Amino acid sequence: MTNVDATGWRPTPGELDRYGREIPDGDYGTKDFERILAFKRRTEAVAKHLTEYLKKTDRFAKTIIFCVDQDHAEEMRMALNNLNTDLVRDHPNYVCRITAEEGKVGRGHLSDFMELEKTTPTLVTTSKLLSTGVDVQTCKNIVIFRVVGSMTEFKQIIGRGTRIRDDYGKLYFTILDYIGSATTHFADPDFDGQPAIITEEEMDEDGNTVEDTEEVVQPEEELAEEELPQGEPPTLDLNDAEKQPRKFFYDGGAVVIAASLVYELGADGVQLRIVKLTEYTAEKVRDMYSSAAALRSKWSNAEERAAIIKALEDRGITFEQLAEATKKPDADPFDLLCNIAFNVPLRTRRERAEMVRKNRLDFFDQYSPEARDILCEILDKYIEHGVAQLADLNILKIPPLSNHGTVIEIAAKFGGPDQMRSALIEMQNLLYAA
Repeated sequence: MTNVDATGWRPTPGELDRYGREIPDGDYGTKDFERILAFKRRTEAVAKHLTEYLKKTDRFAKTIIFCVDQDHAEEMRMALNNLNTDLVRDHPNYVCRITAEEGKVGRGHLSDFMELEKTTPTLVTTSKLLSTGVDVQTCKNIVIFRVVGSMTEFKQIIGRGTRIRDDYGKLYFTILDYIGSATTHFADPDFDGQPAIITEEEMDEDGNTVEDTEEVVQPEEELAEEELPQGEPPTLDLNDAEKQPRKFFYDGGAVVIAASLVYELGADGVQLRIVKLTEYTAEKVRDMYSSAAALRSKWSNAEERAAIIKALEDRGITFEQLAEATKKPDADPFDLLCNIAFNVPLRTRRERAEMVRKNRLDFFDQYSPEARDILCEILDKYIEHGVAQLADLNILKIPPLSNHGTVIEIAAKFGGPDQMRSALIEMQNLLYAA
């Protein structure tokens, strides 16, 4: 929730919009934004929050952003485009608006968005055009940035994310609700009533769907796209009321995300519950491992560690979020997990590295002085940047490690590539030995 959605917004006397018109005095709230008052900074704040979420999860996860109307969808498209220029440079259609106004071009974007093998468009802004009759099987994020009053429409909107495609890694979807509509509707006793759509299909004796037998037996309620003047506002003749935009466009002020809550679907598959990230992480880790020792036995191996990290990411858990939530940016991810799940005392990456340096001199004494220097420099990279440095040989191409020569020349200082890999594996095992 943004601060202006939480507290409302009132213009100062004489406040002008982007066209020089005085904004009428009043207390503007969520229901007014983008209908009476287009609030650019609010849209930019939500676009920034969404972009940061995607950076922590998957920037190529197909995402539908439901906006108030077509020009709001365009403002959102531009804001997201500006925040993702690194991807837009190589993927011009990374962010697209798909509304009635796009016509044939929009239908082309929609076709690409629905295509399983195409990654772009990835982020799509719309108002009502995509709430019904669209099957985006790999859609992983539904973003609600407008009031959704109708239960039927709400079901249709979240229905865009409910398809499962195990072969494409689509096992769940996330709703990001910047308005509160999802919270309200999930809490409504009627939420578990009639579905938005029912289909019937035949299957053979092996459980396979018989081709061409799927039939819609309860069609979705069609929702018409708002047909209003959209796009870039025209140059205004303020003496001609018919040419003026239908709402005020305010580009000033400062808007931030004021509060954020995470809801998890309960064991009954219906009830939502608010969870802290740390509590949620503790539950998931304990589901996977019975003790800190069981986790440690897997973590020291680079491949096993990568599998654990992937499993946690699939459950919506990233170490960047954990470090931020616990305010422990210097902790090793393994220690964060053990501390959260099993109440094990927390160690920093520096503490782990210094323990190996001071207590395992026998390990370093196996190698030449220059090889020992290389291992210590790798430990320094681990302290600074984290556990990924221990398994990434590309760090050998970066100073100060690259000062020792090429990757082949560095490997030779250990007796060859196999011996160097063995040294790095042993050092990882020693880091997590206690």
